[in-house]
Amino acid sequence: MSKRNEVYVFGHKNPDTDSICAAIACAYLKNKISETSDKIQMANWGSVEENSIYIPKRAGVISPETDYVLKRFHVPAPGYTADVRRQVRDINIRKIAGISSGVSLKRAWTQMRSVNTATMPVLDEEGHLEGLITIGDIARAYMAVFDNRILGESKTPYENVLNALDGTMLIGDPAGVITDGKVVIATTNVEVMKSHIAEHDIIILGNRYETQLCAIENKASCIIVCEGEPVSRTIRKLAENAGCTVISSPHDTYTVARLINQSVPVSYFMTRDHLVTFRKKEFIEDIKGTMTKLRHRDFPIVTKDNKFVGMISRRSLINMPSKKIVLVDHNEPDQAVDGLFEAEVVEIIDHHKLSTVETNRPVAVRNQPVGCTSTIIYQMFIENDIDIPADIAGLLCSAIISDTLLFRSPTCTPDDEAAARALADIAGADPETLASEMFGAGTNAGSRTDEEIFYQDFKRFTAANVHFGVGQTMVMSRDAQYQLKERLLAYMKTQHSEADMLFFMITNVLDESTLLLFAGTRAREVISESFDGDMGDGAIYLPGVVSRKKQMVPQIMAALQQ
Repeated sequence: MSKRNEVYVFGHKNPDTDSICAAIACAYLKNKISETSDKIQMANWGSVEENSIYIPKRAGVISPETDYVLKRFHVPAPGYTADVRRQVRDINIRKIAGISSGVSLKRAWTQMRSVNTATMPVLDEEGHLEGLITIGDIARAYMAVFDNRILGESKTPYENVLNALDGTMLIGDPAGVITDGKVVIATTNVEVMKSHIAEHDIIILGNRYETQLCAIENKASCIIVCEGEPVSRTIRKLAENAGCTVISSPHDTYTVARLINQSVPVSYFMTRDHLVTFRKKEFIEDIKGTMTKLRHRDFPIVTKDNKFVGMISRRSLINMPSKKIVLVDHNEPDQAVDGLFEAEVVEIIDHHKLSTVETNRPVAVRNQPVGCTSTIIYQMFIENDIDIPADIAGLLCSAIISDTLLFRSPTCTPDDEAAARALADIAGADPETLASEMFGAGTNAGSRTDEEIFYQDFKRFTAANVHFGVGQTMVMSRDAQYQLKERLLAYMKTQHSEADMLFFMITNVLDESTLLLFAGTRAREVISESFDGDMGDGAIYLPGVVSRKKQMVPQIMAALQQ
């Protein structure tokens, strides 16, 4: 079975109840269609990506109203993702056990071959990255090292020598370390050898008693007897008394001489300085240039405290797919999750005006003039003959109530109200009671900061090259409107760099009115051209105005485009 690909379902960056609930319900619906149907094309509208699993996500903080709804129907909040650009963690990070710095080149080579890798991480006992050893490093050590003192210089452990030579220690301590001396191959007569052997040398020889005795008398630190030849008791005793290690190897002299450099610990050849490492949260576009420039075959991934995670290769960047995204309840790039243009938008489900989200290929777009995206999701359940569970029904019903202000908003259509009441029956909820509880939870401004209130349901727009933002919050009384006015007007003056103009709707659900706050260049002029009323000090009272989408944003855009 092929690996299932993840498709993320996102609402807008400052999510309201509809944005969150529609994302959850849409992901549930598409997963159910994928499970129950062999057809890739959905009935009537939309599509399901083959072998994909849909995951609801959010790009902003959940509002108190939405938090109440999720808890009311026992549904967990979608995971938070601030940016959908490709990251290191989206690559197939290869898990490798790693080796210690004292391991021999031979053992490192064997382990690299067993896991089919060209680069091996060298780790300390706690898993921190100390360095890297590559096949190239081992090849250079084998082909280009002519220093016959390398065993002492690299502080090679005797257990490495035993491993490299398939040897057996007859006399000595396997845990010992070679600290000095050169490697000598005893092939000449004893008289000549006396002038070649010095204290601490390592002597490779055969089963010749005189040569072995000469090496011990000249204070060699180790003799290596080749071809598994027996070593006499006398030589063993003399070696033990002299502190000379005796190793037996089954290989001939040529092979032992060729293999012995492979006993050098990897710490001597590994790269330990200026290592190029990455972390899982880094973005591919940020590291791609480094990987291409250095042209290493593999790069280590570490945690912030330098613990090794795994390896990625340059090849993994080739044709690496972008993240796949479904947009619900928005299609404005400024309202979307960061990094949208590096992602692949596969579908849009919305009830707002169409904007300028650009895609590389045709995508399914469902855009209807209804009061809530969750109404469209409800219709998609019906069209595809998928049962709606009580918790999902509760979310969809709550979203419609929120977006239509319990059917009071001018954006509300008969389809919205019919859907909400049908969903309320499935969820076992009374729409009027649910609305009262939701709006009560959402209008509790005392526990929230000015920033939280201002940006909780805030959307950005552009018209005639002017950037403006419109936020909105719901309250339950006229007094609450004017209490928030003083707080938010002062806060808006600190946000002048956010956009050319800022507007904030404090909407009274009960009497269907809005106290509109405004700040920024030309904001007063635009409002005076759009609405009648006493402008006051940065605010205007607008009876009968409750909808940002239908009553506020179109008026501002029309004024800017004149």
